[in-house]
Amino acid sequence: MTDFYQTYRLSNGIRLIHRQTTSQVAHFGMIMHTGTRDEREDEHGLAHFLEHMFFKGTRKRSPYQIISRLEDVGGEINAYTTKEETAIYASFLRRDYRKAVELIQDIFLHSTFPERERRKETEVILNEIQSYEDTPSELIFDHAEEILFPDHPIGRNILGSEQSLERFTNGLVDRFRQENYSTEEVVLCSVGNLEFAKLKKYVENYFGALSGYSRTRKRFAPEAQTGIVKRLDRHTYQKHCLISGTAYSYSDKRRMGLHLLNNILGGPGMNSRLNMALREKRGFSYTAESNYITYTDTGALNIYFSCDREKFNKCLDVTEKELAKLRDTLLSPRRINFARRQLLGQIAISSDIGEHLLLSMGKSYLLFDKVDSLEEIEQKLEAVTPGELREIANEVLDPSRLNYLVYE
Repeated sequence: MTDFYQTYRLSNGIRLIHRQTTSQVAHFGMIMHTGTRDEREDEHGLAHFLEHMFFKGTRKRSPYQIISRLEDVGGEINAYTTKEETAIYASFLRRDYRKAVELIQDIFLHSTFPERERRKETEVILNEIQSYEDTPSELIFDHAEEILFPDHPIGRNILGSEQSLERFTNGLVDRFRQENYSTEEVVLCSVGNLEFAKLKKYVENYFGALSGYSRTRKRFAPEAQTGIVKRLDRHTYQKHCLISGTAYSYSDKRRMGLHLLNNILGGPGMNSRLNMALREKRGFSYTAESNYITYTDTGALNIYFSCDREKFNKCLDVTEKELAKLRDTLLSPRRINFARRQLLGQIAISSDIGEHLLLSMGKSYLLFDKVDSLEEIEQKLEAVTPGELREIANEVLDPSRLNYLVYE
């Protein structure tokens, strides 16, 4: 932990992390270590549904009053759900800090989940599902993870289905919350121009009286299914291909090396190997990328491209050759140094955006009980060697351990 961050733990187990800035714009949020992987089969989509319903009324506020509380003073409040986390967060002028802390507390602790709003929000999420299914470039990622982790909640999509949404009652919602939302797995995070002593008073005032409680439902690790090739007729204009395989968890020491390797292969930079080979040099594809997803007990690496039908075989051949190069050839120290600097720069630029900083430091504190400084991240990147990168490539990019999913 660096001097830039201040931390505090309430008696009920809830943790607080704050970074003081000089900006007039502030950010406050809470991150809970509960997501869709914690759902039973009859609860598919419930974590995401809960995220929506948090905004649909509390004991003292209507949905309109929740939305207007910060928007009336120029702020905004938002939320997201992933496979392992749920977050509620707000951006606002620093003078409205107390309003933001109180509003998020009210949403989390006093939501009433009215039946009328539940029916209405079910329709909203159904529209979200239909929109998602009309976007093959997004849908293919969830479908690939479903193939990679079959018969496990981590392999299911986040939104749920029409059948599962119809089953959600307040009784089911209450059971899910009681069994999964642990005070020991909640982090309050703050970025703004506020003295830490005052922030602690706000947090103690609004969250301190909550009794501590632990998660009663336990997670179990997924078993992966690899070596699968699947082609589906989606009647799309382009072909979409996603190559996926298992990767390292949050706690694996090789995680930093794989982040670096992924950035070289298909990260956000326009000079990634996939983008250069498929788009810049040959003009075969508009989108060619890779991403590395980490979970507490596993991970996934996804390699994606889309292209015209007649270019598909050429794109696939070029992609597989790029993977083979990473497995067979040692990257030069000069090339790795460039990659380290690029990844470090991306992290630094993202951290300069208050909302990004809020969520990244909150998640890091949630998982590791600390936040690495930029200098510490640089040291970890410097420790990654060419030999280690090739070993990682041979393990994670082993052709026998990869799945191929194609939308035709």
